[in-house]
Amino acid sequence: MDPASRRLVIGALSARTGSRVETIRYYEQVGLLPGPPRSAGGYRLYGLEHLKRLVFILRARALDFSIQEVRRLLTLADERRRPCAEAKVLATAHLAQVRTKLADLRTMERVLAKTVARCDAGTGSDCPLIEALYEAGPAGSEVEAAISGPRRRAAHGTGRQRAPAGRASGRDRRRARTAARSPLIP
Repeated sequence: MDPASRRLVIGALSARTGSRVETIRYYEQVGLLPGPPRSAGGYRLYGLEHLKRLVFILRARALDFSIQEVRRLLTLADERRRPCAEAKVLATAHLAQVRTKLADLRTMERVLAKTVARCDAGTGSDCPLIEALYEAGPAGSEVEAAISGPRRRAAHGTGRQRAPAGRASGRDRRRARTAARSPLIP
């Protein structure tokens, strides 16, 4: 049997890529992954082209590209001439977003490190960490910026919703786990 004729059922595709069956179905539903042919018994039968495209989607999502950005990248990848300049523009904009997130995380790290450093051996009844969480910092303070900065930018920036500062969304945690275990991401 030649490799082009080999087909995978959705569970095997899920196992090969490390993604969930529901995720594969979702990508089909939103049009990122074309629907595969079905067997006589109604099973989805995925080919090598589906596997490659799903890996592309998963890698892009692990790099935090939005669904719309992945859709645009796939459109560019599907074009014969593959306009690299357009892909670069998209990736450059995304890189700027990543750098903003990194700056936000560094600020949060500094604030948290300072607060933790204020804690003593943990024997007293006053805990500076808990007290700091109750305090509303003055407007424009480093704490206020670390807490409200990402949400403010999300409301006026990319249009994407973000988890509150210090709490990653479920999607972000899944992407981080996927990126950490994926041998495909350099």
